[in-house]
Amino acid sequence: MTRLIRPRTLAAALALTIPAVLLGAPAAHADPIGQTSGFYVNPNSSPASWVAANPGDGRAAAIRSQIAQRPMASWFGNWSGDIASAVGGYVGAADAVDKLPLLVAYNIPGRDACGGHSGGGAGSVAAYDAWISSFASAVGNRPAVVVVEPDSLGDFSCMNQTQINDRVGMLSRAVAQFRSKAPNTWVYLDAGNPGWVDAQTMAQRLNTAGIANARGFALNVSNYFTTGENTDFGGRVAAALRNYGHQKPFVIDTSRNGNGANGQWCNPAGRRIGTPTQLGGGAEMLLWLKTPGESDGNCGVGGGSSAGQFLPEVAYKMIYGY
Repeated sequence: MTRLIRPRTLAAALALTIPAVLLGAPAAHADPIGQTSGFYVNPNSSPASWVAANPGDGRAAAIRSQIAQRPMASWFGNWSGDIASAVGGYVGAADAVDKLPLLVAYNIPGRDACGGHSGGGAGSVAAYDAWISSFASAVGNRPAVVVVEPDSLGDFSCMNQTQINDRVGMLSRAVAQFRSKAPNTWVYLDAGNPGWVDAQTMAQRLNTAGIANARGFALNVSNYFTTGENTDFGGRVAAALRNYGHQKPFVIDTSRNGNGANGQWCNPAGRRIGTPTQLGGGAEMLLWLKTPGESDGNCGVGGGSSAGQFLPEVAYKMIYGY
């Protein structure tokens, strides 16, 4: 579905008729917020599907209201089947109700090189290039927010130089694909979290990985650091990026940071959901990128589970912080 964009202001109306090059603003940085009426809530998310299948469970009402009915990102990778169909269907469903979808691309070869629980990804550089090109084409002109490849710039200590060179090349080409094929999408390159790589080093990696063609960078994806800690770190990364000539905003994953981090990253106990998806809040946006209750892997309170598996007891306890 191609939805008519409703101009909110005279400037917006003019922007629809004047070529972007004459306005001095590249089309790739068009505003998907202004083109939609809020964030998309996926009716088929894992917590929503669990609630629908278990209506009599005593935990269902809380999981429905506090998690399933919140706007969250949908992740796409090698489990998604035909990526054009998967992404096109998801973005199309959001577009049909005039909402802004949140997507995470997670298919880079050798992903999760340090953590290991979410390993895999595309089988080669060429396969990834083709996959991400199809992803961007499937979004097309519809508004979207896409976070590109969590962990990808934090994992360098677990990779050799050839792997690093391949990775920054793939990331650079990925953001360029979105810029050319998805002009109403805001793309954020993943930049780890405050406890991983120092701000100066991360800024250097972002610069090499093509941040010039992205909207900005994403922090704390699938992690637990407080919003304040991420705001401080993000400000330092942004300041370091200015040394490379980039003025870039950032977004923060607040899905599970309500109680902050305890030094563990893999299904730690006692965590809590954080501020729901919103504009502002110390960053350009606070977003639920990881789905609360989805496992980080066979570890911690998710012992016996696989990465991405929805665990209702973990979700329920995360609502209350115990």
